[in-house]
Amino acid sequence: MSVLKLEECQERIRTELDDVVDFWLKYSHDTVHGGFFTCIGKDGKVYDELKYVWLQGRQVWMYCRLYRTVDRFRKPEILEAAKAGGKFLRTFGRVSNSSGQWKCAFCLTRDGKTVKIQRTIFSECFYIMAMDELSRVTGDKDMQLEAEQMMDQLIYWVRVDPTGLGRPQLPGDIPTNSMAIPMMLLCLVQQLTEGREAVQKYRELGSWCVQQILQHVQRDGTAILENVSLEGAELPGCQGRLQNPGHALEAGWFLLQYSAEQGDEELQRTAINKFVELPYQYGWDTQHGGLFYFLDVDGLCPTQLEWNMKLWWPHCEALIAFLMAYSQTKKPELLERFSQVYEYTLSHFSDAKNGEWFGYLTQEGRVALDFKGGPFKGFFHVPRCLYMCERILDDLLANKD
Repeated sequence: MSVLKLEECQERIRTELDDVVDFWLKYSHDTVHGGFFTCIGKDGKVYDELKYVWLQGRQVWMYCRLYRTVDRFRKPEILEAAKAGGKFLRTFGRVSNSSGQWKCAFCLTRDGKTVKIQRTIFSECFYIMAMDELSRVTGDKDMQLEAEQMMDQLIYWVRVDPTGLGRPQLPGDIPTNSMAIPMMLLCLVQQLTEGREAVQKYRELGSWCVQQILQHVQRDGTAILENVSLEGAELPGCQGRLQNPGHALEAGWFLLQYSAEQGDEELQRTAINKFVELPYQYGWDTQHGGLFYFLDVDGLCPTQLEWNMKLWWPHCEALIAFLMAYSQTKKPELLERFSQVYEYTLSHFSDAKNGEWFGYLTQEGRVALDFKGGPFKGFFHVPRCLYMCERILDDLLANKD
């Protein structure tokens, strides 16, 4: 890929990011009750008023990150929207469980009444991201403390006693190492330690997360499996054979960031070879293009009904992963992979007519679900991808000589 092509990518990505930000600023804000609508149709119309806490936290984080680090987004309306979203989260997002511990809801009514609580850690993860990033732009130390206290509770649930999550331990339910858990905790370690004195506090946790992620390299290094045993062994059945290329690619760039911070060249090589290139090799649809959502490592049909669909977020993670890997190594084959994913993604997901991106395509690449936001797609994967790719391209082109 030539310098001219990189400059074209940079300009397109910058324009896409501006358009995506404008879409959510225009259509997602609830000026009556606070927080954000995320169930938004292709043309910006709200089709459901339920509010999902994952997406509330993600939108607060994304607004704050853009406001804090990109000059052109340092606008009062972005800061005020983030602060309003943070207030809604703090007021309604937290609910106490039977043991008096703070738990976060998964779904709320428009005015903040709890609809559903999940017995997982992910609402809390995005609450922590939101509070920490919001504290950075407002200077509110209470928010920072709140994020760290919630993090302490998450660590306890994951590494000591999970009963506070409310999930009963059933005799046939074998405890597993699901890659999502150490991935999210590593993401939070990086969030909470950026430019702060908490590096030492979370040093051991960061190392533990990396080792837990590396356990998912299975079958003599030829496969990344989504679930393994607590001892790092392959599990039986569909659960054990499951592959999620997008998740592996996301883990890849998390590991690349961590390896750069630690100066760990061996981890960098593992991240690129096993978590970036390998998922692409088995996950790319050579007939129609794009990444499959789920696969079975033995080539059997996955049981997930959407397994062969092309979803927005794995392609977002692939763009970040390949561009970051190239920026660290300058290997041309990584840039070629980025180019291939870029061409597919921008030509299939982006909606030039109404703005933002579609999220769900058929295997052949046709739009299957035409909404722009829903219970799981909000203002996060697309803008985070575009933001990170823009920054990496800025650095590459500034140092092209």
